[in-house]
Amino acid sequence: MSRPLARVLTLLELLQSGGVRTAAELAGRLGVDERTVRHYIGHLLDLDVPVESLRGRYGGYRIAPGHRMPPLMLDDDEALAVLLGLIAGRRSGLTTAAGTAGDTATAKIRRVLPQRLRLALDAVLGSLSFTDPHGDPTAPPGSAATAPESAVLLPVADAVNHHRPLSLRYTSADGRRSERTVHPHGLVAHAGKWYVTATDLSAGEDRTFRLDRISGVRTLPGSFEPPAGPDPATRVLTGLATAPYRHEVTLRVQGTAAHIHTRLPAGVALVEELPSPDGGDPGAEAWSRVELRVERLDWLPAALASLDRPFVIERPDELRGLVAAFAERLTHWARLTPPPADGAPG
Repeated sequence: MSRPLARVLTLLELLQSGGVRTAAELAGRLGVDERTVRHYIGHLLDLDVPVESLRGRYGGYRIAPGHRMPPLMLDDDEALAVLLGLIAGRRSGLTTAAGTAGDTATAKIRRVLPQRLRLALDAVLGSLSFTDPHGDPTAPPGSAATAPESAVLLPVADAVNHHRPLSLRYTSADGRRSERTVHPHGLVAHAGKWYVTATDLSAGEDRTFRLDRISGVRTLPGSFEPPAGPDPATRVLTGLATAPYRHEVTLRVQGTAAHIHTRLPAGVALVEELPSPDGGDPGAEAWSRVELRVERLDWLPAALASLDRPFVIERPDELRGLVAAFAERLTHWARLTPPPADGAPG
């Protein structure tokens, strides 16, 4: 690529980053004089890139809204982020059926990726699984999705695909930092967060790590044999459902595991369908034992009511009071009469 053309593309990238850029600033970034900057701006205008020139003390250049989208300049991280977002949206049900704009956009970006990025993307997709797209009702209000850094995601995905051990630095939820040597099994996207399931060699047990808490990833020599057992998504959901939280809840619910999981997802509740008692009504729906470990109890009464099934609370007693109070509120609201026309309560 000739140097003037490379500078024109760099100018486009600078303008697309947002805001107003002065001619002096652009000249300094490109290593040319301001007259050459104006010449490069002319090249962009000839390509129908809508560049606005603003006069005055705070004047300069910026990309203006145009009738068609200007060419985009994406660096490696941005290209991977866009593609993973499109693919994750389709797999998790956030976009419509195949053949939509999301599919065509994905295909267009993939076609222009350098080979090393295509291979990196394929490694991620080959090791990635998604859980049920329902969110986590136990998450704190306003909790945001977290995306991993490509410097972490790409080597982890490569190690999963090629069964290579990893050395990593990990920061736990309480802020403790540690060095780990792990055998990574799989990547999982769940409720807006990314996880890797792995055998932690220092602890001698299977663990689940959040990718946004990992740093300093280094691939180690050698290889390992992936373990048998549940798939990575099931391991993540089980790990989340059994994580140590403030409250341990045990219930018996008359209903199947499939029905219970519609309101209490697998990442929140462990459900075991119980055998019917001897001499019981063979036509009656079976009961299930439900175990949860949660930080808050306040959301559970509404979730249990939405199941619309008989249930028995085994523990904690605090939940009984919350359910009773919720039922009283519902009863009170159900007995309210419509307000008169002037808006005053009846």
